[in-house]
Amino acid sequence: MIDLTCHVAGVPFKNPIVMASGTFGFGREYGQRYDISSLGGISGKGLTLNPKAGNEGLRVYETPSGMLNSVGLENPGIPYFLEHECAYWETLDTVRIANLGGNCLDDYVQGALLIQADHDKRVALGQVVIDMIELNISCPNVKEGGIAYGVKTVAAQEVVRLVRQATSLPLTIKLSPNAEDLVGMAFMCEDEGADAISLINTISGMKIDVHRRSSVFRNLYAGLSGPAIKPIALRMVHQVAQHVKIPIMGLGGIVSATDIIEFIMAGASVVQVGTYNFMNLNGGQDLLEGLEQFMLDEKIQSLDEIRGIV
Repeated sequence: MIDLTCHVAGVPFKNPIVMASGTFGFGREYGQRYDISSLGGISGKGLTLNPKAGNEGLRVYETPSGMLNSVGLENPGIPYFLEHECAYWETLDTVRIANLGGNCLDDYVQGALLIQADHDKRVALGQVVIDMIELNISCPNVKEGGIAYGVKTVAAQEVVRLVRQATSLPLTIKLSPNAEDLVGMAFMCEDEGADAISLINTISGMKIDVHRRSSVFRNLYAGLSGPAIKPIALRMVHQVAQHVKIPIMGLGGIVSATDIIEFIMAGASVVQVGTYNFMNLNGGQDLLEGLEQFMLDEKIQSLDEIRGIV
C-alpha cells in the first residue's frame, strides 16, 4: 500500500499535488477534463479586494522551456468570488486555498477580513469552503514606488503580521525569488505566525521584439515560469527547508513525477503545479498516476520516507 497523504499547517492533503494560483482558475474548466477532487489541493486565481482588469497588451509569451506572463492579477474581486465561485468550491473534495493579493496594506487586511467573515458564517452553517489562505507578497507596493512587498523583509513583515491578525485560517506566505534575503524572509514569516511557506513565485524576465525594437510587454518585464526555473526553485526550497520548522509548498517548473520527488527530497511537504497545466490539460491526473507508479517502482511506501532526505 502506498500512502500519499501529507499535512500542511494541520490541514490534511490526500496527496502532495496542488494546482498553483493563476494557472488553474478556480478549477471549474479543468473539472470538465478530469476529476479534480483527486488532487491534493487547488490554489485559486489570485484575488484582490476589488476587481482588477489586469495588464493591457500581450500577456503571455512562450520561451525556451517556459513562459513569461504579464497578466497583472486580473480577477473578479473577493466579494464576487465569495458570492459566485464558492458554491462550486463547496462541491470539491480537495484542499481549497484562497490566494490573496493587494497593492496596499489596507487591501490585504480588508481582503483577509472578508474571507474570514465569510468562513465564519459558513462554519456556523456546517460548511467549509476555504481551507487556507495563501498570501501573495509579490504584489507591487504602490507607496514604495511599485517595489514588491516580498523584496524587503521589513515591508513584508508588516503585511504578514496584519493579515495574521485578521484571520484564524491557516496561512501560507508565497515568497518571491527576488527577495533580498530569502532565508531571512522565511524566518520572519515563521516568527510572525505564518503556518507555511510557498516558494517560489515567478522570476522576473524579459523578451524584446527585435523588429519593433521594444519589449513585447507593456510593463517591460514579466514573470518567468516553467521547467527553465526548476533548478533555481529546487535550490531555494532546499535552502529554506534547512532553516525553518514550518512546512513548505514547493513550486517552480514541475512537469513530471520525478520533479515532485525532487522537491519532496529537498524538504517540501507538498508541491504546486503551474505552467504544466497549460502544457497538458490533464496534467494533474497524469502527475498523480506517475507519482504512484514511481513510488511502486522504487518501493517507497510513504513520502515521509524521503522528505528532506537530501
